[in-house]
Amino acid sequence: MAGLRPRTQADPEIELFVKAGSDGESIGNCPFCQRLFMVLWLKGVKFNVTTVDMTRYPHLSPKYKESFDVGSNLFAKFSAYIKNTQKEANKNFEKSLLKEFKRLDDYLNTPLLDEIDPDSAEELTVSRRLFLDGDRLTLADCNLLPKLNIIKVAAKKYRDFDIPAEFSGVWRYLHNAYAREEFTHTCPEAKEIENTYASVGKQKS
Repeated sequence: MAGLRPRTQADPEIELFVKAGSDGESIGNCPFCQRLFMVLWLKGVKFNVTTVDMTRYPHLSPKYKESFDVGSNLFAKFSAYIKNTQKEANKNFEKSLLKEFKRLDDYLNTPLLDEIDPDSAEELTVSRRLFLDGDRLTLADCNLLPKLNIIKVAAKKYRDFDIPAEFSGVWRYLHNAYAREEFTHTCPEAKEIENTYASVGKQKS
């Protein structure tokens, strides 16, 4: 037909992976999966659904409850700091953020029970573990590390804030994380983070 151009590119194939049910095949109980399922459906997106039997994969839950709790307020403090429009209030918001970083640093530098050998003559005073819950990445790290990366990039760009070098536990944790491709290959470019916070990061002089 006149005025119509042939399509040169097919619609991308979209595959939605969701948690499988107890039978390993049906759709399981996961509100996050269901939310995305509903959004795609409402938008009229064509996609395929694949259920994933999580019992076939390594257990990722942390052993210590504190590993989940320790960074729970960090991103909220950062959000308040980055969204603050008055420069004169920066110090108060920065102080609150630093308090949460100190809490995280203390936890990362405190040896876990698994690190303490009661039969050893050497007393371990500072933790040597790689991540929050030990030497393997867990769901606690998957929750906290993306937020730390955002804070590191956006706070530097819009508040000239650097995580203090004195927080040795935090920096050890970050260096170990950036050495893992599971983290670095899933991080967005710094420019993407900066663009996301560009509208809220501006302050009145």
